[in-house]
Amino acid sequence: MNLSLRKYDAILATVQSIPAGKVATYGQIATLADLPGRARLVGTVLNKLPQDSGVPWHRVVNAKGEISFRGDGESVTEQEILLTEEGVELSPQGRIRLGEYRWEP
Repeated sequence: MNLSLRKYDAILATVQSIPAGKVATYGQIATLADLPGRARLVGTVLNKLPQDSGVPWHRVVNAKGEISFRGDGESVTEQEILLTEEGVELSPQGRIRLGEYRWEP
């Protein structure tokens, strides 16, 4: 198996493990996927997912507990809606209380 394919699969498997109503940071996903320091790789993998992938990409946020802006701007609103539907509360400033909502496997 190609090393990059193993990395890709490890990232997706870790993201798939995040339960509804919880979030994880890009760095946390990288560490759990045995790719410490590769938070940007996590972002790249999630950004390239097809719309119908079924991977709960919306549960991954930045280290500040914020939704990271993607090129289209629409994904931020979509991510907010999906997280809110799962019971994750965002502050008026758009932050998620990681102490409350961070996934701890």
